[in-house]
Amino acid sequence: MKKAIITLVFICICVVSFAQSQPKVGDVLKVKAPSGQFYNHIDFPPLNILVKRGKLASYKPVIDTVVLVEDVITKNDKTYVVLKMKDGSKFFGFQATAEANYHRAIDAGELVVVTP
Repeated sequence: MKKAIITLVFICICVVSFAQSQPKVGDVLKVKAPSGQFYNHIDFPPLNILVKRGKLASYKPVIDTVVLVEDVITKNDKTYVVLKMKDGSKFFGFQATAEANYHRAIDAGELVVVTP
């Protein structure tokens, strides 16, 4: 009987942890600094494009920015999210949304889930 109860509890914990790892529309995330020079899993423009648009060649304006998940796209067992800024402004003053590979960005530390 004890084994059955322990097994049932373990299965419930696994199901709950799997459900929490899937993004949904309206989730709040925070953009963190990239591990290298560029963002590898968030589709922000390259630094040379920022310079061509008259901006500084830096990702500092988006670091520690709170973003919302606007859409969730699943392709070939990969989960992509479309991000928009929580305050409604645009990334770098010209890009309204950005796409990110959700699981890879979370694992790399580029995105962090904000708990309410």
